[in-house]
Amino acid sequence: MIKNKLSKKFENIFTDIKKDILIPGKTLNILDKKYKFNFRVKDLDKFKKFKTIALIGMGGSILGSEAIYNFFENKIKKKVYFFNNLDENKIINFKKNINLSQVLFIVISKSGNTIETLSNSFFLNIFKKNSKNIILISEKNSNLLFTIAKKFNLFYVEHKPNIGGRYSVLSEVGIIPAYLMGVNIFKLRSKIQECLKKDNKNFLKKNSIKLANLINSKKCNNLIFLNYASELEKFIYWCQQLIAESLGKKNKGFLPVISNAPKDHHSLLQLYLDGPKDKFFNILSLKNNFREKISIKKNNAYKSFLNKKRLSAVKNAQKKALIKTFIKKNIPFRELKINIGKEETLGKLFSYFIIETIVVGKMLDINPFDQPAVEQVKKYTKKLLN
Repeated sequence: MIKNKLSKKFENIFTDIKKDILIPGKTLNILDKKYKFNFRVKDLDKFKKFKTIALIGMGGSILGSEAIYNFFENKIKKKVYFFNNLDENKIINFKKNINLSQVLFIVISKSGNTIETLSNSFFLNIFKKNSKNIILISEKNSNLLFTIAKKFNLFYVEHKPNIGGRYSVLSEVGIIPAYLMGVNIFKLRSKIQECLKKDNKNFLKKNSIKLANLINSKKCNNLIFLNYASELEKFIYWCQQLIAESLGKKNKGFLPVISNAPKDHHSLLQLYLDGPKDKFFNILSLKNNFREKISIKKNNAYKSFLNKKRLSAVKNAQKKALIKTFIKKNIPFRELKINIGKEETLGKLFSYFIIETIVVGKMLDINPFDQPAVEQVKKYTKKLLN
C-alpha cells in the first residue's frame, strides 16, 4: 500500500520536475539544455592566460568546482587553490609564497555577504581598483560583493537568485571555474537530462522510493559513501552538502558520511558489519585503465599472490568481498561504477543526485530548497561580530 502510494507520488513529482526544468526562474532550470548563462564565453577568454587560479567561497559556491577539479586533476594543467574555510596557516602561506598579481581570483557568494568568503578576500587584500585578475559572482542587489564590484570596476557575473548554492554547480558558479581550468563545459552539460529518459527513469524511481522509505522508517539514519576512487572524493563532499541541507528537516534526513576505502576497511568496517543496523551504503568506484602491476622478482625468497596484480584489481577484490558480506548480512547498499575522465559522466552524476535528492525530499513532504536552521546561525554570528 505504502509502495503504491509512493509510486503514484513519484509520477506526479517526476512530471513537475520535467516542467520546472523548462521554466526560467525555477531552480531546476539549470538542467535545461537551453539554460541562459549570465556571461559570454568570449568574455572569459582574457582570463585564460592565468596559470594559477584561487577560488574563494563556501559550501555550494565552491564544492562543485572542487569536485570538477578533483575528477579531472590529471588532465588540468593549471594550479588551482581552494579557500573553503577559515584556515589561517593555509592562507598565510599562500600570501607569503605566491605572487598574487599572477593569480586569477574567483570569488563566489550567492548572498554576496558570506562572512568566511569576505574574510578570506579581505585578508588577501585582492579588491583593488580596475584589477584584471578577479571575477566576482553574487546576486545583483545591495550586498557587499556586488557593491565592491561596482565601486572598484571589477569583472562581475550575476548569480541567479532562484538557484541555491548546493544546486548551482551546473550554473555560472561551477561552469566559469570549470571553463578556466580547461574543462570542456559543453560536454559537461551535454547529457544532464539522461536520468529523465525512459530507460533511466525506473532506476531513479526505484532508488528514490527506497531512500524515502528508509528515512520514513527512522531505522536508517546514516548514509555512508564508501569510496574506492580518490577522484570522486570531492564529488562526495558535494553530495554530502546537497543531501544534508536538502533533506535534514522536520526531524528527518540522513547523516551523509564519507568513508574512503579500502583504508576504512581497517578502521570502520567492524562497526559497519557488526554495529547498529542504521546505515545505508553507497559504494562508488571507477572503471579505469591503469596497466601498471605489482612486480615481485622470481629470485626473491618468497612468493606472493599479489605478483602481477594491478592495484585496481586488489581494490576491486576488496570491494567485491565487502559486497558479498553485505549481502550475507542483509545490509542495504547500492553500487555505482563510474567511467573516469569524461566530462559527460560527471555532468550526469551531478544532475542525477540533484534530481534524486529533490524527488526524495518531495516524497517526504520536505522543501528540498531551503535551509531555515542554517540561516538562524548566520544571524547569530553576525550579531556577535557587530
